Order: sequence, then C-alpha cells, then structure tokens
Amino acid sequence: MCFNAGKADRIVRVVAGLGLIAFGLLNENLIVAGIGAIPLITGAIGFCPFYPVFKLNTGCKKD
Repeated sequence: MCFNAGKADRIVRVVAGLGLIAFGLLNENLIVAGIGAIPLITGAIGFCPFYPVFKLNTGCKKD
C-alpha cells in the first residue's frame, strides 16, 4: 500500500506530536495536547488528509 507521508515526514510528525502532547500535559493544557494528537496519528498511519488537497506526496513515487 502506498502512503502519502514518507519516512522522514512520519518521524518528524511523531516527534512533534509527542512533544506537543507532553508540553500540553505538563502545562495542564488539554487543547495543546489534543492538537498534538493530530500529527502523532497522521505520522503513525502514514497518511495526511491535507496532502491530496495540495497535491503533495512525500511517500511512495508513482510510475
């Protein structure tokens, strides 16, 4: 299966998501922690719903 988020993109998203979640929980700000869940989930599954809208693809190359 071809995902639209590449390996480096996914790593950056997971790290950023975990950072936002940790920051939000440490500061008792659940909104920031909730926003951090978005890049964490998109990095974990390898699909960003906004990439097709902007015709971006950092994942697999099409022939």
